[in-house]
Amino acid sequence: MRRFNSLTEVRNELTAGTVTCRQLVEYYLDNIQKKSHLNAFLEVFADEALMQADAVDAKLAAGTAGKLAGMVVGLKDVLAYKDHSLQSSSHILDGFKSLYTGTAVQRLLDEDAIIIGRQNCDEFAMGASNETSYFGPARNEIDPDRVPGGSSGGSAVAVQADLCLASIGSDTGGSVRQPAAFCGIVGFKPTYSRISRYGLIAYASSFDQIGTLTRSVEDAALLLEVMAGADDFDSTASQHPVPAYSELLTPAPHYRIGYISDCLERPGLNPEIKEATERALDLLRSQGHVVEAVDFHHLDYIVPTYYILTTAEASSNLSRYDGVKFGYRAPDATDLESLYKKTRAQGFGPEVQKRILLGTFVLSADYYDAYYTKAQQVRRLIKEKTDELLRQYDFLVLPTTPTTAFRIGENEKDSLAIYLADIFTVQASLAGVPAISIPAGADSKGLPIGLQVLSGAFREEHLLAFAKSVTESLTLAIP
Repeated sequence: MRRFNSLTEVRNELTAGTVTCRQLVEYYLDNIQKKSHLNAFLEVFADEALMQADAVDAKLAAGTAGKLAGMVVGLKDVLAYKDHSLQSSSHILDGFKSLYTGTAVQRLLDEDAIIIGRQNCDEFAMGASNETSYFGPARNEIDPDRVPGGSSGGSAVAVQADLCLASIGSDTGGSVRQPAAFCGIVGFKPTYSRISRYGLIAYASSFDQIGTLTRSVEDAALLLEVMAGADDFDSTASQHPVPAYSELLTPAPHYRIGYISDCLERPGLNPEIKEATERALDLLRSQGHVVEAVDFHHLDYIVPTYYILTTAEASSNLSRYDGVKFGYRAPDATDLESLYKKTRAQGFGPEVQKRILLGTFVLSADYYDAYYTKAQQVRRLIKEKTDELLRQYDFLVLPTTPTTAFRIGENEKDSLAIYLADIFTVQASLAGVPAISIPAGADSKGLPIGLQVLSGAFREEHLLAFAKSVTESLTLAIP
């Protein structure tokens, strides 16, 4: 069976009778087994997926199938799926099974998506390389000695390596977009609150957002259309009506596009990524779009602001994991205090412990105003400046990452290098606006390069239409 690049291709063959959902699932299960060295999946729901496939085949025959019939999906190990293991790739949640299904996952099932398994990620989504997972790193298919990015690394590899058609991940500061860039696929983060977070394990609640990893912009649009919308279980979910995104992918003939000049002059930016970004901007100019450089002088403050705020929220959110109610419990605890200390010390990995400690520090009485309050003020400035630019321009274009995929272990002793991998993606997260990473070629080693596009809040239909157009243009333009 050939590789499918979109659900449209799958549905065409399903309609023609040349393939069935069961055969699709068998194909992906075979690929998962053949490419198990990539460590993309923590658990495969083989029997269950085949049963779902048979049920969808019956619905297709009866003409009652949902929008996602034929789409085989993997879930990042932070999404609740009732009676299935849920660990956030952490030792501390050993043995835990979800008691309910999250809203986004339920909406996928309601439209006949087939869920094939749960996917590897950085522990509690804290990382940019998938190296903090308790189960070991996922590996980039192009070069298994390199990282796939993170934290949704397993989800990105699964799509890259043709282990499923699409993956559902989470994006706190770039955790969908950065691995999409490293793996040469499409990574999409919608406006904060566009998709309900009910059923998403919390890392930093004011940043976390469910996102998609796909091989096409069309599939990203369809998945958003299905998952988005108000939710009685999540009071922070937006009440905005949900457009039919998949039917609104025709772009306007001309747009005003800004690019942040500071990004392209940034020390440490891979010259080949700079060249690829400039090539994309030149292509947009040749198509008649207005393309102008814009100033954004807050770039140096983005990463520190992000990590102060997210670690503060993480220290609060992760306090619930104590060995009392669920998951791992230290076997050598002798009293309640030692139970807490030993369970958390043994259950959490080094990176998670580091972020909890940092978050607790910035929230402490002596440093709250100096760090946390100040970071909130800077976040407001970043949001206001980003919103101002997005009122002047339809889109902002910038690189997704400063480098291509690096080698596993290369930055093991340099946390700052890992944190700076998010320098171009964090802006959209701080501002709460939608962003997408699309493939923009490869470097001289054949490693993928991503191009990132931002738009104003709740303007996903325009962002997706533009991204589809740019993707098609770049595909034709790149040798």
